[in-house]
Amino acid sequence: MPVKYFADQFDDEEVLLVFRKHPVVQRKGLILGMLGILAGTIPGLIVPTYAWFFGGLAGGFVLGALLYFPAWMAWYYSLFIVTDQRFIQITQKGLFKRSVVDISLDEVRMVNYEVMGLQETLLGYGTIMIQTQMGDLVIHEVHHPGKIQKKLLNILRERTGTAGSAGEYDETED
Repeated sequence: MPVKYFADQFDDEEVLLVFRKHPVVQRKGLILGMLGILAGTIPGLIVPTYAWFFGGLAGGFVLGALLYFPAWMAWYYSLFIVTDQRFIQITQKGLFKRSVVDISLDEVRMVNYEVMGLQETLLGYGTIMIQTQMGDLVIHEVHHPGKIQKKLLNILRERTGTAGSAGEYDETED
């Protein structure tokens, strides 16, 4: 019995690549979490004793963790899975909303990437565009988009059987 890496995996399907977005997508949750910690210092300002300060700070850490948790969960449970048969995008939004996009590798026509701006260049993330028969799938804020695009292209080449034949030329067939 083959190992299943995700719930919707077919029995004859092999997982080739799994990737996530760059952790920078958690920045709003991280800022909210820090504001929660900062809010925890307010009781120490009202009643200036160590007990109130550290008690409020402990409460601030709990509040900060609660405010940061949804952003972390959305990042962690949002995955991109490439198998030998299909490309699957799983997007988690909140606690109870999950969307899944399932594209057969036969439908993928082109894979491109783009790194635009100083922040994306310095932090090493960008956008991957997957052109299919039905339209484009655009994935923003992907960690190392050039490496991911190269791996996707290698998977597609191996699937179509054109790997290694791009540089070969047989003069006898002219």
